[in-house]
Amino acid sequence: MKIPAIPADEEQRLASLHDSGLLETGVTERLDRLTRLAKRMFAVRAALITLVDKDQLIFKSSAGYGTEPLARKISFCAHTILHTEPLILPDTRCDDRFADNPLVTGEAEIRFYAGYPLRLPDGAVVGSFCLVDGAARQFSESERDSLKDFAMIVEDEFAVMSAATTDELTGLFNRRGFDSLAKFAIVGARRRAQPLTMAWIDLDNFKEINDSWGHSEGDEALKSMASVMTASLREADLCVRYGGDEFAIVFSDTDEKGAWIAMQHLAEQVEAWNKTSGKPWKLGFSWGLSEFDHGGGGDLKSWIKEADSKMYAMKTRNHRGR
Repeated sequence: MKIPAIPADEEQRLASLHDSGLLETGVTERLDRLTRLAKRMFAVRAALITLVDKDQLIFKSSAGYGTEPLARKISFCAHTILHTEPLILPDTRCDDRFADNPLVTGEAEIRFYAGYPLRLPDGAVVGSFCLVDGAARQFSESERDSLKDFAMIVEDEFAVMSAATTDELTGLFNRRGFDSLAKFAIVGARRRAQPLTMAWIDLDNFKEINDSWGHSEGDEALKSMASVMTASLREADLCVRYGGDEFAIVFSDTDEKGAWIAMQHLAEQVEAWNKTSGKPWKLGFSWGLSEFDHGGGGDLKSWIKEADSKMYAMKTRNHRGR
């Protein structure tokens, strides 16, 4: 088995992928429609939209295949992103790069693969629109053209999703929206000589919720946290789902002491939610606060880093206290 090479622009490619927000946004019905349509149109076992992260292949949409991340080093799509043209494998067993790949020899039994590289608006190749089947087959020129058409539609969807400032799952601002609005808040607070405090939040036991009750319940936990935040805080406070199970709040005209009081209130509201939710799991979170230093040379990145480190310290203390 040939392990896929690392693209020459890997560092920038990964930066573009993570900045796009595609790894944080959930599955969309528009993308699912495309993979379902492709599966029927090409008469294959599965049609997939994938993203190649540092160590994993992430399935952005899957029709006919699983959704759990796959190790990048055995994935076909990690080879696809190395080229500008589609990667077509009529029979994987006849290709030295893949003949002994566990996806060919194992339970998946992939015999046919066709993948078209997917680009972001800045040109970064981040994944593939691909087809897989359990039987070897030829792939005509017209089918190649159709595969390209599907990939171009997905790239258009990626452009829309990357430009969005709202997280589709929770309705809060996403990372892109946060980066823009937080910088604006810093400028405004500095001009008015007002304090500005950030809370960095990480859900507790989120992986256990996903592992024990499924990703749909994990999504429910994220949406519930967003709902409690929105109901508990002021409209002037900037609430964000930064990515994964990370949230942030920027408290306008509020020093660290005032933000502490607000976070205690949020914790109480989360406990009240737990008592009436009827869920088999409990919603909980760790958090850290950082007041922006208008007199120093700090920027948004260092401000986030300080709040995040304080959140991590709380999470560590909570874990040790169990």
